[in-house]
Amino acid sequence: MGADAIQTNGGDPAKLTVVEGIKRLRCAVKNYEWGKLGHDSLVARLHEANSGNRVDPAVPHAELWMGTHESGPSHVVKEEELGSGHGGSECMVTLKSWVSDNPDVLGSRAVDKWGCDLPFLFKLLSVTEALSIQAHPNRALAEKLHREEPLLYRDANHKPEIALAITPFQALCGFVSLKELREVIANVPEITELVGSKAADEIFTVNEKDGDESIKSVVRLIFTQLMSASNNETKRVISEMKMRLITETNHRELSEKEKLILELEKQYPGDVGVISAFFFNYVKLNPGEALYLDADEPHAYISGDCVECMAASDNVVRAGLTPKHRDVQTLCSMLTYKLGYPEILKGFPLTPYITRYLPPFDEFEVDHCDLPTGKSTIFPAIPGPSVYLVIEGTGKLQTGSSQLLVNRGDVLFVPAHNEIQVTGESDVIKLYRAGVSSRFFQTL
Repeated sequence: MGADAIQTNGGDPAKLTVVEGIKRLRCAVKNYEWGKLGHDSLVARLHEANSGNRVDPAVPHAELWMGTHESGPSHVVKEEELGSGHGGSECMVTLKSWVSDNPDVLGSRAVDKWGCDLPFLFKLLSVTEALSIQAHPNRALAEKLHREEPLLYRDANHKPEIALAITPFQALCGFVSLKELREVIANVPEITELVGSKAADEIFTVNEKDGDESIKSVVRLIFTQLMSASNNETKRVISEMKMRLITETNHRELSEKEKLILELEKQYPGDVGVISAFFFNYVKLNPGEALYLDADEPHAYISGDCVECMAASDNVVRAGLTPKHRDVQTLCSMLTYKLGYPEILKGFPLTPYITRYLPPFDEFEVDHCDLPTGKSTIFPAIPGPSVYLVIEGTGKLQTGSSQLLVNRGDVLFVPAHNEIQVTGESDVIKLYRAGVSSRFFQTL
């Protein structure tokens, strides 16, 4: 039964009504090569439940997009036969078109700030091979890139984001500390072979007393020269590095980073992103932990399932571990070169069953709800829009005197000012909510 078709009204199952403004969404799927295949992909399983389309076991299913971005717009399902069990014939309009025609569902403060559109893009990812070494531009750079190359950079928005692990999740994120970087240069001779000893030696002469900008300048120099090395030279040096590491396994245990490097080399042979991975923090998230990334910070997701939320943008500047277009000079010039391990968010309890993740961005926050059968919890009303994704189980959502049944794969748009009560109907219902940051509404 559709999310805009309601089970009961005032407890009388014979009276079917419509929950005002709450809409069930059909969502776009992305079949990028790094996605998990067939039913191994959580994206595939939920998209099948969401759309009714059968999963091709030979096709990778990488991302499920929930939002209004033109590169993967969600559609609002309008059902002509409420309560028919199959929903009748469906007539769909884009979510963007619907919120443009009904701006009140966004709330006045969100409209004043971002116009008649969702300010965030919500995604589900199923990763089996590494994504590209990449960063997302700040707003000023995004405007410039979109103006100069609109086919590559599809919008003029910045793209801070958060990744919240559903399963164990691995990523590369941000530059390692100065101490670790010195160890990398000392222990990976192939880097010096590519960048030259003059540049590489500077990492040993600069220190904390010289200040952050001096340190960043040295890291920028070494990283840019590494990423700009010729393809032939890079392939030769990576082949040497691979053979050295394999040989060294005969007399020592490789580090986790070295093992990762060999795995990346299998996925992207001879790619400069393989050796550049030594520069980045190797982050392993447990389920329920989150990583947030501001604009201009390098990263690459490696494996696992996560929900991801970001400002509504699809701008990506890539420089390694990808067959797609690379913009090495833009990436190397845009990065902040901030060193050190990233902050890991564990969230805070909103209720006994809801955990909230609140990164330092206005556009979005993410809630995670695990609810046992028979238990209820409440998502407070907020002055902005929300998108809900059910990844497991069955439950009831109630707003006011109306309630609806939701199942795995359901994606719902909930307008501003709606308090939502969720009750578990199966052993457990697991769902995620993305919405405008509550911090935004607390500021004047």
